[in-house]
Amino acid sequence: MEDQNSFLEPGMLVRHPDRPEWGVGQVQSNIGGRVTVNFADEGKVVIDGRRIMLVLVGSG
Repeated sequence: MEDQNSFLEPGMLVRHPDRPEWGVGQVQSNIGGRVTVNFADEGKVVIDGRRIMLVLVGSG
């Protein structure tokens, strides 16, 4: 499966489509389809970019 988040770069602001309670998160890194995001209400989470399409909110 293709990485749908390959365009995400550190500093971009995103939301998790299935976890709105996590709030807005800032992309920390995007390496090999694994996107590390620091969410306001959940903390640092590693997302499998081949399974979850993060929603772009803006640039930090």
